[in-house]
Amino acid sequence: VLELSWDEARQLGHNYIGTEHLLLGLIREGEGVATRILENLGVDLSKVRSTVIRMLGETRTGATPAGAATGGRSKTPTVDEFGTNLTQAAQEQRLDPVVGREKEIERLIQILGRRTKNNPVLIGEPGVGKTAIAEGLATRIVNGEVPEHLEDKRLIQLDMGLLVAGTKYRGEFEERLKKIMDEIRAAGNVILVIDEMHTLIGAGAAEGAIDAANILKPVLSRGELQVIGSTTLDEYRKHVEKDAALERRFQPIYVEQPSVEESIEIIRGLRSKYEEHHKLIISDAAIEAAVRLSDRYITDRFLPDKAIDLIDEASSKVRLRASSLPPEGKEVEAELKAVIKEKEKAIRNQEFEKASQLRDTEADLKDKIREIAQKWKTEQEANKAVVTEEEIAEIISSWTGVPVTKLTETETERLLKLEDILHKRVIGQHQAVVAISKAIRRARVGLKSPNRPVGSFAFCGPTGVGKTELAKALSEAVFGSEDNIVRIDMSEYMEKHSVSKLIGSPPGYVGFNEGGQLTEVIRKKPYSLVLFDEIEKAHPDVFNMLLQILDDGRLTDSRGRVVNFKNTIIILTSNVGARNIEHGSGKLGFTVASNEEEDRYEKMKDTVMEEMKKAFRPEFLNRLDDIIVFSHLTKEEIRQIVDVMLADLIKRVQNQDIEIEIPDDVKDHLAKEGYSQAYGARPLRRLIQKVIEDALAEELLSGLAKEGDVIKLKLDGKKIVFEKVERKAISSAKKQDNPEKEPKEDKPEPASEEE
Repeated sequence: VLELSWDEARQLGHNYIGTEHLLLGLIREGEGVATRILENLGVDLSKVRSTVIRMLGETRTGATPAGAATGGRSKTPTVDEFGTNLTQAAQEQRLDPVVGREKEIERLIQILGRRTKNNPVLIGEPGVGKTAIAEGLATRIVNGEVPEHLEDKRLIQLDMGLLVAGTKYRGEFEERLKKIMDEIRAAGNVILVIDEMHTLIGAGAAEGAIDAANILKPVLSRGELQVIGSTTLDEYRKHVEKDAALERRFQPIYVEQPSVEESIEIIRGLRSKYEEHHKLIISDAAIEAAVRLSDRYITDRFLPDKAIDLIDEASSKVRLRASSLPPEGKEVEAELKAVIKEKEKAIRNQEFEKASQLRDTEADLKDKIREIAQKWKTEQEANKAVVTEEEIAEIISSWTGVPVTKLTETETERLLKLEDILHKRVIGQHQAVVAISKAIRRARVGLKSPNRPVGSFAFCGPTGVGKTELAKALSEAVFGSEDNIVRIDMSEYMEKHSVSKLIGSPPGYVGFNEGGQLTEVIRKKPYSLVLFDEIEKAHPDVFNMLLQILDDGRLTDSRGRVVNFKNTIIILTSNVGARNIEHGSGKLGFTVASNEEEDRYEKMKDTVMEEMKKAFRPEFLNRLDDIIVFSHLTKEEIRQIVDVMLADLIKRVQNQDIEIEIPDDVKDHLAKEGYSQAYGARPLRRLIQKVIEDALAEELLSGLAKEGDVIKLKLDGKKIVFEKVERKAISSAKKQDNPEKEPKEDKPEPASEEE
């Protein structure tokens, strides 16, 4: 209580603690017997507090212009209670330094010097530094760098929330506001700063009462009260511009987002404050990286705020890493835990002699840990940790999911072997795999154009040759899982108006606030693969929306927010020309000569390109990085696909604890029967389903095949039959170090070799 009383006395500018301060201290403590007695007597503590402060203010004489800060009693107790003194904070060097913004501060001083309507309002996007400009003015006033009409002014930041809080009865809010206005008028040297100025409108307006904005209007226009407001563009348009009478009393100052270079300077000015707080060093490279990377990858926020946040979080991360104990300390800590556990066990078993020995060991270990921690702390203070650009890149990656950190050896290796990884799932189609892999490598190394998507490809060609499968394989290889694909099935966009599903409904329609299926996903996960499947099924006008995405990597949703597609890979799949290919395949013949094969592919490619030109507009085709025509699957490729599909089947059956052995002659038979030049690999899938999966399902249901069985497939003429290997063989095999499982080990191997 005494400490709180001293604090109250200091805030009121008194150099003694009297009974009035003790009363304020008791009220502020709020837990003791005194407050309970007062509450039982029905005393309103907050009223007592404000009354005491007001009485102290009234009995005070000889107040100095700087108010409470320089001793003596304040002329403006209510203002002091509901506001924060920015000039005092600047004097005590509690404000962050303001770098740049000379133009805006000059304009602010200019408007404050007018005779009437001398109320500036700072308007700008959130995070561009509006509040900082008001703080910059406070610093200038303290340093005496202002004209004489501002020399002894006090900037008080009014807390609207505090002003409204606890006004239970009608007229109480207006009374507080009136008192503030009277005090300011009497003092004559106070400028109010109202952050989030739109909160004035409607503040305190119950039924029949008038809000803060209307109470302030008369004094604002007469110039008796000076206010510096600050608000965002949206709030200004929504609240202040509606009220023309209020708008004309304020002079707008538009605060633009600083450029990258200006932001770097601003953060260099703030660096010392953050270094002091986090007790480390922030390198120049980290500051530059923070500004440049946030400018490129965090598009829905504004500089310098987003860059400062990056620096702050990276510093926090480095500090946490440095503050944990070194490995030897952790080892001792683990030992200590074990000793404590053993000691407790000894006490439970009443082995007190053993427990006392363990207690001594525990004390020794605690001393040891204290020593290690002290030594570590001294070392850390001597060699301060440094925030580098790598930490900034890590934070950016964790925020957005876009990999911007330095490449690790394993990742480099994986990127170089990307084609092989994709070919494990996608058989053939080498041209498509190479084109995609090149785009991914270019982006990850940082050589791609910063204003376009990573890559945009159209996959065309016959049905069932792996167009969608390649997109899924790519998602798994690059983004870690097949589910990280943003899949838009264009067959759902047959009507012209269905484009609103992608970008959100227009105002006035149901679902306006929901946002679009495409834009919302990309805002949350800017680094992803977008697959527009079966594009020719959509309405032709839907593609007009893709033009901006393909060229500039941006799309504006129905709310007017620009969504950034610069870190996405865009794949469009299409079956345009598939019918012509199907009909034309007979005429082309079945010769094995390689040049014939190439001729056939070239003819097919020309056919598809002609069809594409008919189906899509030239400006759409011209924006794609590459149009890749997939080739027909050959018999050899179908044979490899058999291996891939059967490996998947074997895996599924293993979940039922059943092993399947499939010899090569069965695989060859499946490849031969399932081959279809016109329809690709899908007939093969249907064949496997029909002759193996269906028969196996019946075997399982009828109880012929049970868990733990080994089933061998055999070819009987043109029919595939099942043969069961006895369980005895398995149990004896298990004894002989599992040789029975060897076929299972071998199974995928030929597939991988052929792949």
